[in-house]
Amino acid sequence: MLRGAAMITLLVVPLPTLAQDNVVATATLPRDLSPWGMYLNADPVVKAVLIGLALASVVTWTVWLAKTIEIIWAKRRVRAALNKLVRVRSTAEAIERLADAQGEVMQFLDAAVTELKASTGSTDREGIKERIASRLERIEASYGRRILRGTGVLATIGATAPFVGLFGTVWGIMNSFIGISKSHTTNLAVVAPGIAEALLATAFGLAAAIPAVVIYNVFARSIAGYRAGLGDAAAEVLRLVSRDLERVAAVPTSSARRATPLSVAE
Repeated sequence: MLRGAAMITLLVVPLPTLAQDNVVATATLPRDLSPWGMYLNADPVVKAVLIGLALASVVTWTVWLAKTIEIIWAKRRVRAALNKLVRVRSTAEAIERLADAQGEVMQFLDAAVTELKASTGSTDREGIKERIASRLERIEASYGRRILRGTGVLATIGATAPFVGLFGTVWGIMNSFIGISKSHTTNLAVVAPGIAEALLATAFGLAAAIPAVVIYNVFARSIAGYRAGLGDAAAEVLRLVSRDLERVAAVPTSSARRATPLSVAE
């Protein structure tokens, strides 16, 4: 009889302790497993990672909007000026046709006229064309650098965001394992919320990186088209200058002394 009572006591006594442990473990679990709820219950380091990735995503879409508008207008401006440029036969006529235009092509024409004025009296046509080509090349490179501004941020975000998210995931999983060791339980209901919070950082990292990479590649193609248009405009200006110089060389000897590239440009 006493032996049976002792066995009953051994079986009954641990039950309140186990029940209490389960209640404590359940009470410490985050009850809201939505992304916002997991963010609120995440470790401060993981929260900082999530905030940084969210800001990176905002920067990505801001750059996308601003650069899209800039590239569209730049390509349209160059295309319209180039369509006018191919219909003229001299730099003077080109300046007259594009007098109201502002932008890259007008900069090309101003550079060509400036060099023609500086080369007044020179009979070395090839030297003049080389100097003008050098000016046009530097202007083209300057506009190319200008249109690239902001795209480097997209490349940086696309390259680093997955690793930042992975850092947040590793940190969160480390904290989950520490919590497991402290609670002395491997119950999935206890482990899963911490791991879910950690994996949320990876999801944010991918959400920030994938659009940045795609947008960067789209911009790279669009900017290549814009720079090709600049190259076409520079080549057309150089052809106009070459025609002007040939006209000067073709005038009679008696008037060749008075005819200069400057008079043609004016």
